[in-house]
Amino acid sequence: MQTVVYHSDDIQAWEQRWFAAQNSSLGLMQQAAWSIAQQLIELFKEQAIKNIAVWCGQGNNAGDGYFIAAYLKQAGWNVEIFASEVGASADLHQAVQFAKDQLVQIHQGFELAKHFDCYIDALFGIGLNRELNADWQQVIQQFNIQTGLKIAIDLPSGLNTNTGQTLPCAIRADHTFTVLGLKAGLFTGQGKEYVGEFHLIDLIPIDQELKPLAYLTSTNIKLPKRMAFGHKGSYGHVLVVGGHEQMGGAVIMAAEAAFHAGAGKVTVVCHQNHHQAILARSPNIMLRDINALNEKSIKDILFQVDAVCFGMGLGRDDWAKQIYRQWFNLLNQSEHLEIVLDADALWFLAKQPQKLNAHIYLTPHPGEAATLLECSTTQIENDRISAIYALQQKYAGQWVLKGAGSLILEDTLYICTQGNAGMGTGGMGDVLAGMIASLKAQFDKAIALHEIVTLHAQAGDQLAKQGMRGLQAYQMNEAITQVVN
Repeated sequence: MQTVVYHSDDIQAWEQRWFAAQNSSLGLMQQAAWSIAQQLIELFKEQAIKNIAVWCGQGNNAGDGYFIAAYLKQAGWNVEIFASEVGASADLHQAVQFAKDQLVQIHQGFELAKHFDCYIDALFGIGLNRELNADWQQVIQQFNIQTGLKIAIDLPSGLNTNTGQTLPCAIRADHTFTVLGLKAGLFTGQGKEYVGEFHLIDLIPIDQELKPLAYLTSTNIKLPKRMAFGHKGSYGHVLVVGGHEQMGGAVIMAAEAAFHAGAGKVTVVCHQNHHQAILARSPNIMLRDINALNEKSIKDILFQVDAVCFGMGLGRDDWAKQIYRQWFNLLNQSEHLEIVLDADALWFLAKQPQKLNAHIYLTPHPGEAATLLECSTTQIENDRISAIYALQQKYAGQWVLKGAGSLILEDTLYICTQGNAGMGTGGMGDVLAGMIASLKAQFDKAIALHEIVTLHAQAGDQLAKQGMRGLQAYQMNEAITQVVN
């Protein structure tokens, strides 16, 4: 079953429908706080937590915090609340009174006179969609410098619920207990840096009006076993096209990734300067000189292959422009090929925008996406979900917006929860392009784009087991072979 992610507006509307059906808002707040408190009690037992500071803001998220503090106090923990002025909500005032009735000490402001073992963030909930003022930024920075276990209620305060961007700073939590439904900001953008381990507090039944924003990619991907009578022609022929005179590495990495992901045959079309190096490294790769091909010979090659990845190391000079024009229309008009456009092919597409067919896969990083949409990288990162929809609207095709929490837009939007910061190194995109071409050549519609992105991320996680710093894209090959098996 796929894990669903929602937009905060839809979660709030769902909650209001629940209240309109005569369900108690105070009861839901108490239920959420009780459920979180029970999980915290088990966590605190494991980590020998004794003294707890709960930081409360002015809204319903603060109400959760007051109730959690009271329930933890009832269970025998030493709990103190640090709070701003209480807002106007009747539910919040009842939460404050309940905490007082349990003899929880409440401090006005966020000046701490002693150290606590755990700090609980109940400052802001999912409704925060504006930049925090200087005073609130200071509160969050003060929270972050404390040493001890850090817990966020619903969402780390200062993190945009839907984009995962900071506003402009956010609580760095070890655990986040998110209420009712999962939010996109927990998984994409900067969210992974701040959320820690997430826990879903599932409280009310889903109604028919609640629509998914996205799905998390499955982490359990199993490819079909190979047939005993298969041969190299059974497993797809991948064509890698690129490799400017001065840039040969990218096509090598894409081609090797294609082989390690299981392709039966791989041909590289590149500048002949790189042929000797490619054969010395991978003698199983077949080669063609990119400068020796005319339209007829290109068509002949395309007829013989199943998938193409185009653009790696192509360059952006006049020679590259001529090669792009020579190949692009033939690729876009093809009805049988699975095609990956990456790197410099994306740059030329941005200069000459065209609608693409449905079996073209495009894999920009945020900088490339900004070029394609004629905006800044900051604008892309500030709302990655809007950006990937804008890319598909402008160009059609299927898209991967790479980065922390990569987004994949096929007919449906997916968020990849795997991968790691060690993969932020040159050549990882070339490896991904080779894997997409390889697995599409082998399985066509039987494997989804989001599943291939996940396999790439899992290979990166396998490679990072000994540490993230210093990983190299060319080292991915053995990890790829592991995950596809």
